[in-house]
Amino acid sequence: MNFEGKKALVCGMARSGISAAEFLKSKGADVTLQDLKKKEALGDVSSLENKGIKIYAGKNPDDIANDMDIIVLSPGIPTSLPFIVEAEKNGVPVISEIELSFMFTPCPVMAITGTNGKTTTTTLTGEILKSYYPKTEVVGNIGIPYSEKVPSLTEDSRIVAEISSFQLEKIKTFKPKVSAVLNITPDHLDRHKTVENYIAMKERIFENQTSDDFCVLNCEDEACLKMADKTKAKVMFFSSKKPLEKGIYLDNGNIILKWEDTNETVINIDELQILGVHNYENVMAAVAIGFLAGVPMDNIREVLKNFKGVEHRIEFVDTVDGVDYYNDSKGTNPDAAIRAVLAMKKPIVLIGGGYDKGSEYDEWVETFEGRVKHIVLIGVTAQKIKETCYKYEFRHVTICETFDEAMELSKNIANEGDCVLLSPACASWGMFDNYEQRGDMFKEKVKSFKK
Repeated sequence: MNFEGKKALVCGMARSGISAAEFLKSKGADVTLQDLKKKEALGDVSSLENKGIKIYAGKNPDDIANDMDIIVLSPGIPTSLPFIVEAEKNGVPVISEIELSFMFTPCPVMAITGTNGKTTTTTLTGEILKSYYPKTEVVGNIGIPYSEKVPSLTEDSRIVAEISSFQLEKIKTFKPKVSAVLNITPDHLDRHKTVENYIAMKERIFENQTSDDFCVLNCEDEACLKMADKTKAKVMFFSSKKPLEKGIYLDNGNIILKWEDTNETVINIDELQILGVHNYENVMAAVAIGFLAGVPMDNIREVLKNFKGVEHRIEFVDTVDGVDYYNDSKGTNPDAAIRAVLAMKKPIVLIGGGYDKGSEYDEWVETFEGRVKHIVLIGVTAQKIKETCYKYEFRHVTICETFDEAMELSKNIANEGDCVLLSPACASWGMFDNYEQRGDMFKEKVKSFKK
């Protein structure tokens, strides 16, 4: 699409919105960048204004949306807002930042979605592809705007993208060479309303793929299994529970790949530096994507042996007074938090709670018996989680007003040989800017304990 002289509205002034606005401006568009925050709360916007980008702050752009040639949404903007519905009714194209970026991408794209494990899988896949395709860029929901990297892409580049359900809501032509759906558990129901809607958004990752493309799916996940009948792409399954005639699977500690002429052991899990069955699933998905993208197996093995995991995802922080501290701040829903609890090898003092995304906590609490000594709760979900604990006769529960108080209490409860695990099962909003800030505060507090 030629944007020269076109009027473009970009909604949301987080990093991806700013990047999209700057990209559109570089393509000759007349760009307006909008945010609900008042201008004085946005910080210094002079560098944007000096580039000719107009700032529309403090309210929704109801009065200008219908005059636009295109609207680009940041992931956090609900697509149900009246100005968006009205603009689409009037024929104004509304797209996501990843759709805008894909329009100008000259190279193959590997795209990864799912409820949990996206960041670990995307990071590992990026490392695998970089080992063979040096011009690989890792982008998307992982924290690097796709549009920020587009100007430097060539035909020799590769894109590895972590894609959220929010980003998939407004795609039109987005078409990865290899897509992957890792798993599905209820999440973001405050926005998607039903699990069915949530699954439908995830399925959009392969909606434009053809029989020349590939889709990697978890055959142990019921929703993912059903997706195999909905995609035109060639499906490679992965399994942590049983051998497969065709696909990649875990068998007696070995990860084995069978695909066309290939039948070989990729690696033994004892050679990996990351813990837990969920991480072995992430490894299998990343190996599958790398293999289908053409990376030689020797490259893949070397990367796997050296991969230490990602920050804020069951990240070992330190041992203080015989107690191990693990930062799983990225465990922002119950399913992710279950995986963290199951990965621990020692009695757990657990820190949980936070923003309410409409989740239920029963399955999480059911994993506590024989594993969790005590749970320390914070945030607006604290009472709801406490009630769920009591429902299952788990009464080692304390609610704290502040994160600092929760950390101090956890330190006092934990004995030598225990671990303290931050795995909240909830988003961070309300008490923190994001899960990274929550995890960083956890790590800083552990440092202070050591001193």
